[in-house]
Amino acid sequence: MTPKVPKAVYEAELFRLQSELVTLQEWVRATGARVVVVFEGRDAAGKGGTIKRITEYLSPRVARIAALPAPTERERGQWYFQRYIAHLPARGEIVLFDRSWYNRAGVETVMGFCTPQERARFLQQTPGFEQMLIDDGILLRKYWFSVSDAEQLRRFRSRRNDPVRRWKLSPMDLESIARWEEYSRAKDAMFAHTDLPTSPWYVVESDLKRNARLNMIAHLLSTIPYREVPHDPVVLPERPAASEEYVRPPRELSTYVPDHSATLVGDPEA
Repeated sequence: MTPKVPKAVYEAELFRLQSELVTLQEWVRATGARVVVVFEGRDAAGKGGTIKRITEYLSPRVARIAALPAPTERERGQWYFQRYIAHLPARGEIVLFDRSWYNRAGVETVMGFCTPQERARFLQQTPGFEQMLIDDGILLRKYWFSVSDAEQLRRFRSRRNDPVRRWKLSPMDLESIARWEEYSRAKDAMFAHTDLPTSPWYVVESDLKRNARLNMIAHLLSTIPYREVPHDPVVLPERPAASEEYVRPPRELSTYVPDHSATLVGDPEA
């Protein structure tokens, strides 16, 4: 097994890859390309953390995250793919689906939120749906984050008493522990129908989070024929001299945020 990437190496390589992502963004904006990246996998497999690292330095006007909530009553009466279509990119946009239409093949199947007929129809329609996206020029990439049962359980336990991550431990997460094999069977069936040469699944081994993030981002970049877009150098203008006619209002007229940081620093002379 590949050892865990040292933190210093990880941070240096992550920043290099994030710089390349900015170059990709500018190429997407300049060429009008449309990119869709689907993130799927087990609960606590590291999808959200990877998405955060991808978008950290990107413009939200170009790269956005689609993380849809449970469907409304009206959406349940639509064609299944309809609500996802509304989030597809226009020219010059990147959309990262933090879970996607594959909910039907995973959680909906295992938890009984869809009928066997609906699941069968989904598995039959998905290759055609994705082929339509590809034929229209969308660059579609699908990633499955794979985590072992032992590592998933360790991450669940770490979330349990963490005040900033406890919200991630949903009833569905807890249910997934008891239904590990059912999720495995659902994933195998999903791959059998939708892991196709024109729209393959790329599996990311994610027991080691640092390694998984680097591997996924590097692979994504390697699959898109982007290039650096020429741009004019940025020249900052000279600031004009202050006008004698402008008088700044007294500071006392404004309401300032209290200096909370001062309570943390203490006596600067100490």
